[in-house]
Amino acid sequence: MTQKPTFDYDYIIIGSGAAGSPAAGILARSGKKIAVVEKSTFGGESPNWGDIPTGAMIHAAAAYHQAKTAAKFGLRTNTVGYNYPSLLSWKQTATKRTGVNDSRRYYEKQGISVFAGNAHFLSPNEITVNRRHLSARKFLIATGSEWNIPNLPGLTDTPYHTPKTILNLTKPPKSLFIIGSGPTALELAHLFSSFGTKVYIAERSRHILPTFDHEVSELLVQDAKKRGITLLPLTRVIAVQKNGLLKRVTFVQGNVEHSVRVGEILIADGRTPATDLGLENAGVKYNAAGITVNASLQTSARHIFAAGSVVDIQAETHAILEQSRICAHNLQHRNMALFDSTPTIRTVFTHPQIAQVGVNQLECQRTHLAIKTSLVPLTATTYSNITDERSGFVKLIANKKRVIIGGTIVASHASEMIGELALAVRHGLTAEQLVTTPHCFTTASEAVRIAAGKLL
Repeated sequence: MTQKPTFDYDYIIIGSGAAGSPAAGILARSGKKIAVVEKSTFGGESPNWGDIPTGAMIHAAAAYHQAKTAAKFGLRTNTVGYNYPSLLSWKQTATKRTGVNDSRRYYEKQGISVFAGNAHFLSPNEITVNRRHLSARKFLIATGSEWNIPNLPGLTDTPYHTPKTILNLTKPPKSLFIIGSGPTALELAHLFSSFGTKVYIAERSRHILPTFDHEVSELLVQDAKKRGITLLPLTRVIAVQKNGLLKRVTFVQGNVEHSVRVGEILIADGRTPATDLGLENAGVKYNAAGITVNASLQTSARHIFAAGSVVDIQAETHAILEQSRICAHNLQHRNMALFDSTPTIRTVFTHPQIAQVGVNQLECQRTHLAIKTSLVPLTATTYSNITDERSGFVKLIANKKRVIIGGTIVASHASEMIGELALAVRHGLTAEQLVTTPHCFTTASEAVRIAAGKLL
């Protein structure tokens, strides 16, 4: 009788961030032997330098901005100020509340073995971590992604930041040049501009956030002028250099070369999946876009699953958390669950916030899909009248049967409002169904009802 192979662990999870942590907790409760391997900071990006610390700082910045502009409500604002070390303390408080940040104990308390170091596959069932060999029956790869560092002349000799380090500054810089204009870049631009930083944003394309509807880009351009943010579309950075205590950034806009001296440089221009794991030795297929998986998040090696930005570089944390839970199920059961990524929600935590779900108008035009659109500015709502929030809108996209297939919201609480549109897109609700659904008076959600009414 053939003896079953024995392994050190039932499951090894490589990566302790949003793609790995939920699965680790679920699998630990099954009574199986679990190990987590982390090459960087335990807890990964979200609680340590991503969503949570950035969100805490953005919330504080928004509160500061509201306080400074509250004189119109009859409030005294001449003494409003901020203490940056205290803001950083608040960031740390918010981070610690997760219980996950930089903490091996979070996993050890659940009976999970923890290993710090780079994981490298030696064979389909064996990895090495700091020269220690570990084997497992099944694996989950949740290694995430890393910020691309461009090959710019002078960059190796010039100090710079990425989103991973920029919030470690002890005070806001007087000026900041951002290479990249994606959601993270824009969030950090809004954050630092709120505290008086002069911000430059270099974007290679013609529009900011080109994957969003053009109305979003137009609003961002208008808002940037109010905030002292200089947007540089069609711009290519060609060199940087240290210039005394400052840094000089040289760029080409159109066919004209310019340069500017700034206090800090932030690189936030695209990411690369972290696939340097010896995947070939495990029979796991991958390419420049990440690890290849099926609808069950199973790799080409049937006993190995993958989740997070190592699979989808554009995935946001809410989707990654769901992927992790799906993987936990599929690692344990033969009846595999499918990861349903539709409708995709995209969010940008600027002020106001930006949220998009489903298809946008440009995608519909490219596929020649017959649609009907409606756009309602926030100024059409009672909410706008009583809060003086004048910048923002709700845009809906419906097919010829008036079924909602996409939508965009720009408002202070767009990330919370988008759930209604996600529900509508996922379950094929019609404009009439949205119109006849009660929406609270004096809230921004009224704009959804009004926009739906325009589609009838």
